[in-house]
Amino acid sequence: MRIGVLGTGNMADALATHWVRAGHQVTIGGRDPRKAERLAARAAGGVGGGAEGGSLRDAAASGQDVVLVALPFGVGADVVRDLGGALDGTVLLDCSNPVGPGFRLLTRGGPSAAEQLAAAAPGAHVVKAFNLCHEGVWRMRPPVFEGRPLAVPVCGDDEAALARVRELARDLGCTPVAGGGLDRAGLLEATAALFIGLWVGEGADAQAIAPPLAYATGPEEKEREPERGLR
Repeated sequence: MRIGVLGTGNMADALATHWVRAGHQVTIGGRDPRKAERLAARAAGGVGGGAEGGSLRDAAASGQDVVLVALPFGVGADVVRDLGGALDGTVLLDCSNPVGPGFRLLTRGGPSAAEQLAAAAPGAHVVKAFNLCHEGVWRMRPPVFEGRPLAVPVCGDDEAALARVRELARDLGCTPVAGGGLDRAGLLEATAALFIGLWVGEGADAQAIAPPLAYATGPEEKEREPERGLR
């Protein structure tokens, strides 16, 4: 794929590096093109190319298959609005988290960050993914825990756009999971706020709050039988 990356921060670095190693052509764009060029050189290190740096508009123009918006909440919408029609028909991948002080959602019950991005670029196909983990997790090769690949929920309305993002998740060694339409992106953002609050604020293991899939609807019927025998 030809992938554009808007932003030069940690998420841009982590994801772009994986995708270059997977054989994709990546253009990283920032307000400071020289910083973007340095990041591209680092992402391409040891694989003989695959990445270049430039302006935000360069990245948007080069992302013929996917454009990752790796920018803070609010900034992303402003940037894509400024780019205008350059993003028409593009798959816009949003990994932002609108989480503020006290681990509260900055969207305050309004449209999600992903929906705001879609409103700012009405000609694009927005997909929400890669927002539930620290950038250090995305740097892992691959992110596998106790033998189980990390699952990546993906939300969006366009099937072709979803298919591309699922492929990019697999390129990281992850398992993509259908998260529903873009109207459910706010649930992913709220989940991130909850998890960050548990991890950072409470030092709690967020993974422990949910039972294994086999127990998602309660214990197996056979596991209830001993309980009935005691009555």
